[in-house]
Amino acid sequence: MQSFSRGWSFLKQAWGMAFKDKDLLKPSVYALIVGMIVSVIGIIPIIIVAITFGDNVVGRYLMGGLGAILMFVQFVVTYVFSAMTIHLIYGYLTKGDGRMDEAWAIVRRDFFDILTLAAVSTIVGMLRSMAQNNRKNNVFASILRSVLRAVEALWTEAALLVLPAMVIDDLNLKDGLARIVKITKENFLLIGISFVGVRWVTGLISFVFVMIGLVIAFAIGGGMAYVAGGSTAITVVGIAIGALIFFTFVMVSSLFSSYTNTAYHACLYIWARDVEVAQTEGRSIQVAAPAPLAAALA
Repeated sequence: MQSFSRGWSFLKQAWGMAFKDKDLLKPSVYALIVGMIVSVIGIIPIIIVAITFGDNVVGRYLMGGLGAILMFVQFVVTYVFSAMTIHLIYGYLTKGDGRMDEAWAIVRRDFFDILTLAAVSTIVGMLRSMAQNNRKNNVFASILRSVLRAVEALWTEAALLVLPAMVIDDLNLKDGLARIVKITKENFLLIGISFVGVRWVTGLISFVFVMIGLVIAFAIGGGMAYVAGGSTAITVVGIAIGALIFFTFVMVSSLFSSYTNTAYHACLYIWARDVEVAQTEGRSIQVAAPAPLAAALA
């Protein structure tokens, strides 16, 4: 319960920053829009292949390859705009202002590193997907699925911490991972992700928000279909409006979750980094966490 309370406190502070500097939210909005466009464009050739080849070997390989490409591009989009958010938050915390021009410059500087991070995430995701789709139910297959689920969860968390290392300290994937491992070993408490329950809070709020959207969408869409009196046109319009309302709630929920989690991991890395520097310099004073995280830990 205390972890959830800390997560709620951090959430309020993180969004307080966003309301003071609207630039902090822009990358999350861009990621949502670009991600949707990429998904729509990327799903078209997969559908064409599925219709053309059906469920044969060639079709499965082609769809798997196209799926991997789509997953990679989606990871690139996510990491590019998350990197921008991280730099904007870092600028806001250190200089009092997050500048979009500097954020774009950082993305250009680290673009190759972002591609390597996306490539590894794609490999992990594809392995997880292959194991999940394995129809075998023997002990080995079950163990493999469990292991890959754990690997995917660990890598997802690692990637969220490696990205700040890339952006703030200009490290490549190899050095970024080494840095995170080092910080984890030396400052284990700081990397205790469950210590501040940001994921629990965002997950709960997102779930409630989506459910509200679903109820409103069903009430409006279903209501219009009910009073349509058999009119196909009104029924279709009602369903379309309901779907639009629901997906709007889903998009806002995604934006909320994306920004909050990125802000948390950025603050977590900045704090661990500052503690590491203080220890290296032999300073015995307690290093204060970034303001949003400090408020959550107070």
